[in-house]
Amino acid sequence: MEPDGTRERLATWLEQLGLVDHLGEAGLPTMTRDAAGRAVWTDPGTGAELSDDQVAELDAVLHQEGSDPGHAVPVPLLQIAQQARVHDELLTSPWHTYESLARLRGSTAERTRFAVHKAAGQHRLLVVTGPTGAMVPAFQLDAAGEPRPELAPLLEPLLGAGMDGWRAWAWLTRPAALAAGLVPERAAGGDDPDDADVVRRAAQRLARTLTGEG
Repeated sequence: MEPDGTRERLATWLEQLGLVDHLGEAGLPTMTRDAAGRAVWTDPGTGAELSDDQVAELDAVLHQEGSDPGHAVPVPLLQIAQQARVHDELLTSPWHTYESLARLRGSTAERTRFAVHKAAGQHRLLVVTGPTGAMVPAFQLDAAGEPRPELAPLLEPLLGAGMDGWRAWAWLTRPAALAAGLVPERAAGGDDPDDADVVRRAAQRLARTLTGEG
């Protein structure tokens, strides 16, 4: 295929997969379209447009996954795109800043910050860094803004094993295959002790996997 055809084919393929916006995050050359709609591929290191040979090499790399290179899907890119979608979903769910949590607790921001840091250090509270700073996901708090004690058996092994906060937030609040499809935080606080035991053991197994013990 002629060079311009390769550029366009590769661009259209990634657009159809919804992966164009995640190329830079994966450390790959990025793609934009100029005023004429032509696909322009850019080297992230130099900012220069890719040569024909470089575009051909990128094409080969992205099609090397799978048994049929002609129809292969770039799995790492799909994983990055999925993580980005989950990240966006989590940002739309309830969460607190130190200030909003302080208002819920009827306390000061300084005291709340200290209490949050203490609980996080004990792996009893999940805190992540978001676009505006520290975020405390609301699912793990009771009506008074205090840590839900029934989540401690899940949070302690996961956070103790060094699990990324965003990944922990996602695992705890979405159906988990390792937990028989249950939503861990809901099962932990539900009426069925068997479900609570399932998610507790699932958290422990996941933690062992993270530390290389499972």
